[in-house]
Amino acid sequence: MKNKQWILKKFPVGEISEGDLVLEENEVASLSDSQILIRNIYLSLDPANRGWMSGQKSYVDAMQTGDIMRGGTIGIIEESKNEKFKKGEIVNCMGGWQQFCVSDGKGVRQIPLGTGFPLDSYMSVLGMTGLTAYFGLLDITDPQPGETLVVSAAAGAVGSIVCQIGKIKGCKVVGIAGSDTKCKWLVDELGIDSAINYKSENVRQRLKETCPDGIDIYFENVGGSITEAVLTRMNINGRISLCGLISGYNAESIVPGPAWGNLLIKRIKLKGFIVFDYFKRYMEAYQDITQWLKDDKIKYKNHIIPGIENAGEAIRKLFSGENEGKLIVQISEEPN
Repeated sequence: MKNKQWILKKFPVGEISEGDLVLEENEVASLSDSQILIRNIYLSLDPANRGWMSGQKSYVDAMQTGDIMRGGTIGIIEESKNEKFKKGEIVNCMGGWQQFCVSDGKGVRQIPLGTGFPLDSYMSVLGMTGLTAYFGLLDITDPQPGETLVVSAAAGAVGSIVCQIGKIKGCKVVGIAGSDTKCKWLVDELGIDSAINYKSENVRQRLKETCPDGIDIYFENVGGSITEAVLTRMNINGRISLCGLISGYNAESIVPGPAWGNLLIKRIKLKGFIVFDYFKRYMEAYQDITQWLKDDKIKYKNHIIPGIENAGEAIRKLFSGENEGKLIVQISEEPN
């Protein structure tokens, strides 16, 4: 059986370019005892992919050239020699940028069937995207009714869920996004209070207008000049959840940072987090998010691109802002 795989050939310098990742076709390995064969159906594309390609160790081991590109997947078990898993089960794991993966079952999570939710939702709002938004906002910042929450990359996969959870918790929510269309969607469809187009508006001035009483909570996805503008409006005892810094992921030199002195002056609580830290509490989030979906309190967008061969080009959409919602590659068909 042939297996198309994206292989990391070079560590990118700046933006991901042609030749950094190469699509190859290799044989699928035979199963050993306790292993399972998974046919990948959906592949998650995330800003973290760029960090994993850097060759630097972070919260996971550094990738090496020659490795299959790392990525989260949803797939179906085609063959099992592991008593914990059965053929035909739908599972979520770090299956990588490939059509098939062989696993010993470690880190593989079964996805329930018959829930009424689309399978691709478990790659977004009911997957790591939703969990990141849920714990990053609620556990780290403890939002209270009447507080002002600002979210950068607000129309993105995580940011859009954060905005809606903020509204559920009674916050005034201001989102920052990169187009008028995205801003309109945030206000008209998701129901946030205000949206700022950072590409066409003066963010610092618009924050004064939309947050006249200051900012209590900032959900950070971007970094750079946007963060600097937000920090000037932070209230005393404000809280910042540091989820990502996408503005600097492709930078070839140090990105100018915010006025960090404000963190001291305003006694800001700043905490970075990785969603895997909350593994033992995942069910708590699933229960709440599932109920919010059923109650139509949360909406989400998945931007699905067909074909494993298109993954290398698709990943660039994350950094150009072309994607609308969670960016996913569909590798194969869902089971009937």
